[in-house]
Amino acid sequence: MIRVMLVDDQELLRAGFRMVLGAQPDIEVVAEAGDGVTALELLKSVEVDVVLMDVRMPGMDGVEATRHIVGPKVLILTTFDLDEYAFAAVKAGAAGFLLKDVPPADLVNAIKVVHAGDSVVSPATLRRMLDRFAAQLPSEEPPASAADLTPREREVLLMVARGLSNMEIAGRLEVAEATVKTHLGRVLSKLGLRDRAQVVVYAYEAGLVVPSHRPQP
Repeated sequence: MIRVMLVDDQELLRAGFRMVLGAQPDIEVVAEAGDGVTALELLKSVEVDVVLMDVRMPGMDGVEATRHIVGPKVLILTTFDLDEYAFAAVKAGAAGFLLKDVPPADLVNAIKVVHAGDSVVSPATLRRMLDRFAAQLPSEEPPASAADLTPREREVLLMVARGLSNMEIAGRLEVAEATVKTHLGRVLSKLGLRDRAQVVVYAYEAGLVVPSHRPQP
């Protein structure tokens, strides 16, 4: 059973999500909150696996709340798929994005994907978004150094940042897909990153990949 928390200041929207998820045999809505502060308080006493988090809310917004969440996976709910606040949430630890008008089947699938440890938004989609907004991403501190990565780990990092799947990377490197997963796991561990989405953000902020609208150095 996947335990879900809904965090959105629109009660009607929460009711819609609750109705969709309540029809699933393996998903249960265990908590709801109308702002980030309330959500963090509830997480102290309620066991949650996945948090559906709105970005813009009164009091503490979704970005700040995501920054304080440890354990549950966070999916950001956005009105627009090119919302710069959502990118800041990925930096804060969110596993991906969902549009508020997401089809029910896609919502259910996204929750299951994130619960399994992957990102909802494909690296390629995230890369296209970052091509437009990367220059606006605030950097509170310099990213961790990639100096400790082996040459092969660096190759995998760059391919993930460019939107390649594990299968595609395995084909290019002529290795097993399981080997790619091992290398990616080491990249995440060494750089202190949570998932593929944060790998893409890291690569852009560290200057390892340059957005297409910027001149190459």
